[in-house]
Amino acid sequence: MIKSIWAVVAGFLTVVVFSMGTDMVLEKTGIFPPPSEMGLFVTWMLALALLYRTVYTILGGYVTALLAPQNPMKHVWILAIFGQIGGIVGVIVGWNLSAHWYPIALAALAIPSVWLGGWLRTRKQR
Repeated sequence: MIKSIWAVVAGFLTVVVFSMGTDMVLEKTGIFPPPSEMGLFVTWMLALALLYRTVYTILGGYVTALLAPQNPMKHVWILAIFGQIGGIVGVIVGWNLSAHWYPIALAALAIPSVWLGGWLRTRKQR
């Protein structure tokens, strides 16, 4: 049971740590504005964030499948559900952004991205 929980938590942490780390690097280098100035984000910045967050979400699904003690896709689906819930919350919280497409796209890509990461891992096992 603990290994199963860890597999899902590790996948989640992979997405969060890599996303936040990339955000911080892009902010520190001046490519992205600080979080206090979210209104300054333009389309290319949001597209870049969507791209790397999607890649990290795929990686999170892969990590979950890798660490799952059995039934890796079951664990991946659990992570995908948590990701979808987070995506829906993000749509609600991020609705004040001028570009509504960004939080909607994050929510829409949550399940397919996590699933793809899990599928890539389980495909390698066969």
